[in-house]
Amino acid sequence: MKNFKAKAVSSSQGDLFGADRIAAIYKARPDCPLSNSTLYQLVAQEAGLSKEAMAERVPVGRSGQRHSLERRAIRWTQQDLRRAGILERVPGERGIWRLTEDAKRDLNMAKPGVKVLAFRTDLGVAVFGPSGDIFKNLDIPIMACVTSPPYPLAHSRRYGNPDQKEIVKFIMDTLEPIIERLDERGSLSINVSQDIFLPGSPARSTYVERLVIALEDAGLSLIERLIWQSNKAPGPVQWASKTRQQLNVGYEPIIVMAKNPLKFKGDNRRVLEPHTERHLALIDAGGEKRSTCHGDGAYRLRVGSFAQPTDGRIPRNILQRGIRCAQGNRYKKAAEALGLPVHGAGQPYSVPEFLIRWLTEEGDVVCDPFGGRLMTSLAAEMLGRLWITGERALQYVRGGAELFRDCPGFHLNPQLEQAFAGAAQR
Repeated sequence: MKNFKAKAVSSSQGDLFGADRIAAIYKARPDCPLSNSTLYQLVAQEAGLSKEAMAERVPVGRSGQRHSLERRAIRWTQQDLRRAGILERVPGERGIWRLTEDAKRDLNMAKPGVKVLAFRTDLGVAVFGPSGDIFKNLDIPIMACVTSPPYPLAHSRRYGNPDQKEIVKFIMDTLEPIIERLDERGSLSINVSQDIFLPGSPARSTYVERLVIALEDAGLSLIERLIWQSNKAPGPVQWASKTRQQLNVGYEPIIVMAKNPLKFKGDNRRVLEPHTERHLALIDAGGEKRSTCHGDGAYRLRVGSFAQPTDGRIPRNILQRGIRCAQGNRYKKAAEALGLPVHGAGQPYSVPEFLIRWLTEEGDVVCDPFGGRLMTSLAAEMLGRLWITGERALQYVRGGAELFRDCPGFHLNPQLEQAFAGAAQR
């Protein structure tokens, strides 16, 4: 994954014109637009290059036109930072760039290898660090991983995302240590996107299918493709509203994979729903009064069917859940009160809450390597599960911590609390 898309600290510090280095120059002057000539001078000073070396032109390509490779590399990096939402051109000015408003409130992303306790409760821990690093060397079995990785969006959100070519490897690299530590009865539940399109085309990406095959190659078995039907905004605008080739989107898939399908711990009795009034009336009446056959004998209805009372009805594999929820509103209010950015991908509390009840029992370990708003962690906490969450953006894990203040054993890392103490008065 390219470093600029995650806005992470570059793993190749020797890259003189890397995105992190260029972005840092702008961030040191957040309210000061920079001309390219000024930027070249600042980069040369930091890199210890002479003006002559920075301006040196060499033949490039078949045409042999002479260009400064250093300056061209810097301009390419500017374009990368523009696509990542960090830089923008000053309107009406040529060769003058500035930080975007979002970048002025940028995220502090964890460096590779960093693993710092952000906060804990009696039941779980939230760790600040890169998603894949946190679960290495873990010595306890995981019963369920309930998570939502970044989508391979063409225009990334603030936290960044890999592109369609990189996304499957990125997810698999993150999940590898978790898969190794899955209990024999354990499972992965992954919220992915149905609405990723090939560049300039109404054709959908097949990254979800490639991810399922990669997970199968890693030894897991496909248990379910849940549909999460939400009240998301109509789209895609280009292909549904403009060219009219596509239909409006309305759902996201949730892929459920099991370590051992025969020992899979999922139990629909933990997620039974209330019977409808009509069905309760049918039970009270002694069940069906008729006998019939449908589908060439595939389905038979007999007198007395549905006469026995049961604890509830088995849910269908379509979750109808709106995006907004009370816990999400709590998170947003807490983050804004601290002057922190709000995580842009809002999964409602009810989605992980349903999955955790279905896939685990009280006392089991639930993990989420992509913490985000920490809804999986909160649901695990409320349901009496042990939990471990990773989040590589410091501001997100700090904002999410506010949801746990009333939980038994809550402790916030004092350094994390002090890091944003000046943003708001508590």
